[in-house]
Amino acid sequence: MGFTELVETQRKYFRTGVTKPVQFRKEQLLKLKKFIEENREALSEAVWKDLRRRHESTEILEIGMTIGEIDYFLKNIDDWVKPTHVEKTFTTALDKPVIEKDPKGVVLIVSPWNYPVSMILLPMVPALAAGNTVVIKPSELSENVAATFEKLIPKYFEPKYVAVVNGGIPETTDLLEERFDHILYTGCPPVAKIIMTAAAKHLTPVTLELGGKCPVVVEDDTDIDISAKRIAWGKWLNCGQTCLAPDYILVNSTVKPKLVAAIRKYINEFYGENVKASKDYARIINQRHFDRITGLLEKTQGATLIGGESDRADLFIPPTVLDVEKNDPFMHDEIFGPVLPIITVKSFSESLEYIADGEKPLAAYIFTKNEAKVKRLLNETSSGGVTVNDVLMHITGTFTRKLTYFLDTLPFGGVGVSGMGRYRGKFGFDTFTHEKSVLHRGFFGESLQASRYPPLNQQKLDQMRKLTGKRISLNLINVATLPIVMASFVFGMLFQSCSRRREDD
Repeated sequence: MGFTELVETQRKYFRTGVTKPVQFRKEQLLKLKKFIEENREALSEAVWKDLRRRHESTEILEIGMTIGEIDYFLKNIDDWVKPTHVEKTFTTALDKPVIEKDPKGVVLIVSPWNYPVSMILLPMVPALAAGNTVVIKPSELSENVAATFEKLIPKYFEPKYVAVVNGGIPETTDLLEERFDHILYTGCPPVAKIIMTAAAKHLTPVTLELGGKCPVVVEDDTDIDISAKRIAWGKWLNCGQTCLAPDYILVNSTVKPKLVAAIRKYINEFYGENVKASKDYARIINQRHFDRITGLLEKTQGATLIGGESDRADLFIPPTVLDVEKNDPFMHDEIFGPVLPIITVKSFSESLEYIADGEKPLAAYIFTKNEAKVKRLLNETSSGGVTVNDVLMHITGTFTRKLTYFLDTLPFGGVGVSGMGRYRGKFGFDTFTHEKSVLHRGFFGESLQASRYPPLNQQKLDQMRKLTGKRISLNLINVATLPIVMASFVFGMLFQSCSRRREDD
């Protein structure tokens, strides 16, 4: 089936209206949950082959999180699909203004390779819950996960409802020629520009989840030991290949040696003295990205505070901490790897200025016990999200061995170069839903609307000014007085009309 035929087949299926009933949507979410639960081992094994990430980590980071998201939608979707009744004004007092929740249509999800399971499924959950059909384009770099989805998804969903398209740049380019009703892309800014350009041809709305250089500000009033532990966990999770990972640290010269020593301690605690042998330390996705990172290591002028030998054949780069200046090669673009630069600053204000002068990151992190400093970071910098005294947790929640407590009440999204739009939880449902304004009117009170009809005269203009010149909201408190207000208004209009007629006579 060609891409044009595939998209048109999904559009025809969507137009039958079968995806709109809430019961159908629930059934599909349950089917998606069944797909995950019945194939969790196959999905984890595919991730292992692509990233050398152990099964247990994928279970927590990707599978458990997605199941939690499905359960959250199943619990709330009945309320989310209901029309929203909005406030009335005086001129709509006899009408019923509501916002209807319409599915958008055919949705394209273009996913990345770093969390190749959840970055397909997490946006897929709200897309289906909102009543859309979905075309999935997995990353060709995580080829084992892509092949697994291509093999297994058709066992649970028909292509006219959910389809998987595999391939590289040529296939993606051809797919983007088609007209979709919404595109969600997770990845890097250069590709996002290509996505936006293609979408613009059809005026297709897009959600872009990108990345950026996520800063970590460590102040001297923090708990150095706990701060280092949390930074080390978030940085070397998935070998640093996380869009929300700490990208660099800003710290003063007094705190820096203590922080580095504590980070070194926790690297050893997490991964052992021989990091390469640790089952908990993943690998770089491929040799191209390995060469990109090691190439920067060759160019850096920074001193290596923590590091070791890399192995290209094994795609292994050890946890590396560098002492760098602000113009270091590692400070130009998002690192997306296991290298953590540290920049020495003289003051907290200098840290904020440096962050504000750069592109807006997907996340910013601060470790401090001073609430005034937290407020300054929030007010003087812009980022997709912020976690105070931790990293990543504003989007992930709490991890345990059995469950991932997903923080589903905050949106996930960037700003500026780090992305546009948002999803997760109710925010994802809203992203894939068209909120349609609907005004229900009856045939009563036509005389009150007479002033809008031609031919216009001064009397009608005066009446319209009275109707529209001042906004009067109607809420539960004054609804009981509505008949009196309306009667007074009608009487006033009639009195004014009679007075004008007497003056004309």
